[in-house]
Amino acid sequence: MPTTPENCRINYIELNVRDIEKAKAFYGKAFGWTFTDYGPQYAEFSDGAMKGGLTSMEPPSPAGGPLVILYADKLEAAQASVLAAGGTISREIFPFPGGRRFHFKDTDSYELAVWSSQ
Repeated sequence: MPTTPENCRINYIELNVRDIEKAKAFYGKAFGWTFTDYGPQYAEFSDGAMKGGLTSMEPPSPAGGPLVILYADKLEAAQASVLAAGGTISREIFPFPGGRRFHFKDTDSYELAVWSSQ
């Protein structure tokens, strides 16, 4: 089965925020982003070119910064590749609206995630 052009590319970012409504108001006013709500703790944003999420499910990182999320056609194969390359799994595969994903840390302890619609 051939892979899609999105396979193993950065596809999405998430910002952990304290207050979803306050974050939506800020990014909407500052940059004109639009939002789709997926419950009280999650809103997807669109900047017109890329989509991402605002979530209050985890606390904001003291150092700041988004969670970079890659897309994979085959989630389990991507997880195996992360492990084979020396990464560690920080959150096992879990379902969410729209698909499944896992989180990992690279060899410098940067946390990223990989998701799939499968």
